[in-house]
Amino acid sequence: MSISYRAVQWNRQKRMYDLTLAVGCVLYLAVFLGASIALRPGTTAETALIRGFGTLSFLLLHVILSIGPLCRLDHRFLPLLYNRRHLGVTMFLAALAHGLLSLIQFHALGVLDPLASVLVSNGSYGVAESGLAQFPFQPLGFVALLVLFVMAATSHDFWLANLTAPTWKRLHMGVYFAYALLIAHVALGALQQERATAYSALLGLGLVWVAGLHLAAGWKESAGDAGSETKGEDGWVEVGHVDDIAEDRAVTVCLAGERVAIFRYDGKISALSNVCQHQNGPLGEGKIVDGCIVCPWHGYQYRPEDGSSPPPFTEKVPTFRVAVREGEILVDPTPLPPGTRTEPARIPAEQETPS
Repeated sequence: MSISYRAVQWNRQKRMYDLTLAVGCVLYLAVFLGASIALRPGTTAETALIRGFGTLSFLLLHVILSIGPLCRLDHRFLPLLYNRRHLGVTMFLAALAHGLLSLIQFHALGVLDPLASVLVSNGSYGVAESGLAQFPFQPLGFVALLVLFVMAATSHDFWLANLTAPTWKRLHMGVYFAYALLIAHVALGALQQERATAYSALLGLGLVWVAGLHLAAGWKESAGDAGSETKGEDGWVEVGHVDDIAEDRAVTVCLAGERVAIFRYDGKISALSNVCQHQNGPLGEGKIVDGCIVCPWHGYQYRPEDGSSPPPFTEKVPTFRVAVREGEILVDPTPLPPGTRTEPARIPAEQETPS
């Protein structure tokens, strides 16, 4: 973390991540171009490049949309999350190359402005008259590219801080709108130009993969939330025994529809919102280092007793009142305002066990 916005400092992990991504993209394009020309000798290099960049960007988009649910299903995928925004910018650049090459090859030599030509070259916008199979597919790809541009342009933490985390998150959820547009773009393009069943089969397989992962991750998360609450006395909620939590770690429970991270550290128990203010990362999956909770996604820090980031940072999350009674942890399900200091619950010495 830094006290100001600076150029990204690449550490060894970032370099390895980006190098692997770059090499993978170059190899994919090389193999795709070679296979295209070998299997279809009449294919020009320009056409092969257009298809290569298009399929590369679409493949990267599927990878990006898969990372989130995969991390929910298995924490071993978390390293893929580390530089996901670099993956997103790379995907946009590949999509931009696909779009520019297509614009030059198919629309640059006419009397119309190339962008205008994209919008009017196929006027079959009336589905009832022309049928869905004839609906213009290029404008769909153009709109999707604009959405991806906005996301790539606002990917830096500068925009995250100035737009605020909730607004930034809503903006970047536009990736699903772009994905829907691209599904239609590729499907209609395959129907109108290629008429090859292989494209339709691969497109359907990708859609089923992404939807299936999200449904599986959602089912796992909802199942865990459903079993979290056990009513205690005085309106508080019993969330488990102190021995269930490892030292400097947390368990996550759902209270009144909100996920709460219950941390154990230095003979104390504290509870705070599970949602990091950076990118909604799961604080309960992090650990306490040097007295601060460290978000496992991007390293943002919060003090467990008041949910505030250490100065000069200003991020804050809601906190919850806690108590320990006969080794059982109870939490008041009513959240306190973000940054409110709450006295940690002390674990009696006789209940302390090695963790």
